[in-house]
Amino acid sequence: MRREILISASDEESWVALVEDNKLAELMFDRPDQGRLVGDIFLGRVEAVLPGIQAAFVDIGEEKAGFLHASDLARDEDGKIGGNKRGRRRSQAPPIQELVTKGQTLLVKVTKEAISTKGPRVTTQISLPGRFLVYIPESDHVGISRKIDDRGERSRLRKLAQSVVTEGAGGVIIRTAGEELTQKKFEQEYHQLRKLWEGIQER
Repeated sequence: MRREILISASDEESWVALVEDNKLAELMFDRPDQGRLVGDIFLGRVEAVLPGIQAAFVDIGEEKAGFLHASDLARDEDGKIGGNKRGRRRSQAPPIQELVTKGQTLLVKVTKEAISTKGPRVTTQISLPGRFLVYIPESDHVGISRKIDDRGERSRLRKLAQSVVTEGAGGVIIRTAGEELTQKKFEQEYHQLRKLWEGIQER
């Protein structure tokens, strides 16, 4: 397979295109002056817990504190922070004041930019996207993009993921680009994303 990376950059914006066998495989766009935070991961500190709106404000080192709603907290089956909340109904979740406390440190990811007087929205449900996979460290879920609609291919991909992803090592979602993904490419990207997560935890 022939691969090319095409770059067009100016002071205002940059475009990066990945071309495989003369076909566009991926396109990325960036404007440095926008200062986007979405997707960035921070080690934040809870500066206030507001039971009335079931939310907390988290200092992430930016001008405005991050807004963390109770529904954006990853919980395990016992309601503890940092686990998989899959299988728990929102109505069963403990109130936020039982989950986080002022001064507590949390690893959070920005999901929505700050707007006007509102700070960025954050979540403890961390996910790391790759080209073919999305790695979800605090989950055991194996999912497949709905755009992959061939039943045989979905079954093959699910079995492939289950054979590679070990119990307790996080979950994955196979993206649309992962259709016809080989085991070699799956393992390569999966281990790259796991290594990235381990590096984030060590910082």
